[in-house]
This record gives sequence, structure tokens and C-alpha cells, in this order.
Amino acid sequence: MTPHNASGPSRWSDLDRPPLNATALRRGLLHEGGLWTSVDVVQRTGSTNSDLVARAASGAADEGAVLVAEEQTAGRGRLDRRWTAPPRSGLFFSVLLRPAEVPLERWGWLPLLTGVAVATGLSRAAGVDTALKWPNDLLVTVGGEERKAGGILAERAGEDGVVIGVGLNVSLRADELPVPQAGSLALADAVSTDRDTLLRSVLRSLETWYDRWRSAGGDPVTSTLQETYAAGCATLGRQVRAELPGDRALLGEAVAIDGDGRLVIATAEGAREAVGAGDIVHLRPA
Repeated sequence: MTPHNASGPSRWSDLDRPPLNATALRRGLLHEGGLWTSVDVVQRTGSTNSDLVARAASGAADEGAVLVAEEQTAGRGRLDRRWTAPPRSGLFFSVLLRPAEVPLERWGWLPLLTGVAVATGLSRAAGVDTALKWPNDLLVTVGGEERKAGGILAERAGEDGVVIGVGLNVSLRADELPVPQAGSLALADAVSTDRDTLLRSVLRSLETWYDRWRSAGGDPVTSTLQETYAAGCATLGRQVRAELPGDRALLGEAVAIDGDGRLVIATAEGAREAVGAGDIVHLRPA
């Protein structure tokens, strides 16, 4: 029997989408000497990134704070794109990091580091091969096609902090996709869509990669971050169109990730340009 109440469906009404277990998450993630210092789960909010940036500004959040929402009503991707999904159909969370040991010019690696960590954690817990589209999209394969299943957004939090948000479609069904090009772990035949298990795996992976990168002073070579990201990046080796600030477009082959985390594009004229910001479109083979 499906639980209900007089005012409408309860939060338990979709039995395929149980709520996260905050107590179990804290028990599994918070430990002496570890990165994660708090785990809060809220039923509904506009944006976990905005909320955690505000908490950091008010001094109400320490490094390692994790904020998770069962539903986001104003989630944002890059370029202020909206990110919406049914309640409890995905993982929508933000973390606060303060990498004091790392020079500011290397902080641009944090979104890419998060992508590597999420892909690694999902491979272990969901059995899904997650590819990375530069700079911060998470791709899965559905019916032989690449589909975007998630994204990453990093925002400064004061002078010494960064809030990184992750949105990931977990159990989204085909009739719930916001656009035809979207995907989810369920549609990619994940062996598990248990969000508690997935979130623990992703956050443990993020802790491992962040510690490695921070211990190396943010050096992408010593920490192996640069080579690992490149190995999992679906953008490299592809013909792409980079839509750049100032209404400029750049066409060419994505050939490398440089030491600053930028995408290097080789044009037909033989020039190479490193792109640090912009929208990348994977072009289909001619």
C-alpha cells in the first residue's frame, strides 16, 4: 500500500525513491582526522551551493561541510543554466573546501578534481563508466549514445574557500528527462541506484583525491590529477566547437589538458589555443 495523507502525497509516496538516511551518512563519513566535518540533509532548497556559500560567509560552516538536498528548486549549472529534477531522483549536494596549502592559481583544478572523484566513486558503487566532458559535465552511455547525467559547479566562498556543487541524475526515467540529451545512472544500467551508497562512495573518493592534490601543493602532475583527468576525458581527441566569451567560436581538435586545467584546441590552420572558459560542443564525425 502506498502511504498517503489528506493533504496529498507524502514524501514516502514514491517507494522507488526512499529518502536519504542522514544518520547513516554521518556515521559512514565523519571520523577523526577526516575531511568531512558535517553532513546535513534538507528536504528542499533553492540551491545547495548558494546555501553553503551563505553559511561559509556567516562563519556557520567549516571546511568539510556537506549539504545535501532531496530536491533543488533553483539548482544552477555553468552559465546560469537551470538544473531541476523530481524529488529524491538524484544526488544534489555541495561541499566547502579551504585548500590553504595550494596556491590560488591552482584552484581552477578543483572542478576537474571533483569530476575525477565522482567518476571514480560511481565506477565503484554503481558499476557505471562515467566519462568527463571538459570542464565539468558527467557523461554516461545510454543506448550507445553519450548523455549528460550530471554537472559540477564551483564558486568562491570568501577569500579562502570554494564551494563545489554536484548534481547527478540517479533514478530519472526516460519520461522525466528535462531534455532528450540527458541521461541518468538508471538509464545507463547502473548495478545500484541506492543514493546513500553512491553518495558515500563519491565523497570518500573526493576526500582521497583532495588530500592527494593538497599534499602535492596542488601540483596536477605530482598528484597524478592531470593524467587521470585526461584519461577519462571524452572531449580529448574529438572535433569540438568552443563557444567563448565575446561571442567568439573556435573550431578544432581537443588535443590536451594543460598544466592549468585548460583545454588545448588545435585548429585546422595549425594553431593551438588553450581555452580556460567557455562552452564546449562535441561535434559528430563528418
